[in-house]
Amino acid sequence: MYAIAFRAGLDVRTLASRNIIRSPYIIYPGQVLQLTGSASQITGSTVAKASGNKSNTAKPVVRQAAGAAPANSNQVKSNSSAKVTKPVASSNQTGYVRTAPNKENKNTTKNTQSGNKVQWHWPVRGKIISRFSSNEHGNKGVDIAGQEGSRINAAASGQVVYAGSALRGYGNLIIIKHNDDYLSAYAHNKRILVAERQQVTVGQQIAEMGSTDATDSRLHFEIRFRGKSVDPLRYLP
Repeated sequence: MYAIAFRAGLDVRTLASRNIIRSPYIIYPGQVLQLTGSASQITGSTVAKASGNKSNTAKPVVRQAAGAAPANSNQVKSNSSAKVTKPVASSNQTGYVRTAPNKENKNTTKNTQSGNKVQWHWPVRGKIISRFSSNEHGNKGVDIAGQEGSRINAAASGQVVYAGSALRGYGNLIIIKHNDDYLSAYAHNKRILVAERQQVTVGQQIAEMGSTDATDSRLHFEIRFRGKSVDPLRYLP
């Protein structure tokens, strides 16, 4: 569910509320999730559906509901600046739907940069090759170049809420929840070294740098505040 909320640009609590799902936000294969409106407005709306295997940790597939307008090519672009040239999504994936563009609330962001006492550290050292953009299809984080296999560290302590490759454009992706407001994401990894629900500490190695779903070796790093992308350079020391 965290992966679906991440791809839709939503706070997981908002998505849970719309679907009347309580913490710890467990979803099941075949379950239909409402991305917009209320749970009573499922018909003809944008929905997300879990993949059809028997595991409760099934990778989510986001799609348009029957009767809804088809997603255009811009709607399945990655939030990363890397140009995608090779598919990595599973065969049963049908695409990802994006909601309206996320517009950063500058006042809220400014007031909460040190909120909830998250102590941020750089996940890797290297040259920044792409910076954050608040444009609709802009880069939703920063891209840092480096050598394949380089150490990727947790930028802050927290719990791994997603580890996999189901989100198109991100390759091998890790999402860490730091508190009720903040998530961080690490994309294009060569190898993931942590598992979902695992607790990690700041500076702990979580992955090896790679080029999965990217044109070269890099880390695409994002920070999300209540589901919205914010500029990591405002938070990193």
